[in-house]
Amino acid sequence: MRLKNSSKLLIAMVILGLVAGCRSANERDPLGSGDRSLGEAQHNKEVVLNFYQQMFGDKDLTAVDRYIDAGYIQHNPNVADGAEAFKQAAAAWFKGAEKTKVDVQHIAAEGDLVFIHIKNKNKDGSLKSTMDIFRLNKGKIIEHWDVHQNVPAVSANPHPMF
Repeated sequence: MRLKNSSKLLIAMVILGLVAGCRSANERDPLGSGDRSLGEAQHNKEVVLNFYQQMFGDKDLTAVDRYIDAGYIQHNPNVADGAEAFKQAAAAWFKGAEKTKVDVQHIAAEGDLVFIHIKNKNKDGSLKSTMDIFRLNKGKIIEHWDVHQNVPAVSANPHPMF
């Protein structure tokens, strides 16, 4: 069978693409799990868990310096962009607040995103459900979204929020 030059070129490009896409297990994941995205997701979950406890549990504002990128993008409409703006907002929130153990209900990660579901208390002692989404880059939090919902006294279904 004789191939035209255009067919040969197409086959060569396909083979080159396949070879270029092949990587060793170490290239995919330096942690050795065989999939870089799994290693990255696990590392990002650890970063967020450490940040969340230090910041919101321990009320340690220096956690911002360790975990938040200076160009931090904030989607909460009550807080301005940037690490310093976040630190200033948190200083007001934490005034007079005691240290607590953060009650993580669920955490999941995919690539550079981490989703964390928290059970926390309002000042009056009632419960609140908080869901935060963080985007990370090179071990630093660079973007954040959050949603808060008070736990109602009566529910239309028998399923708890946690």
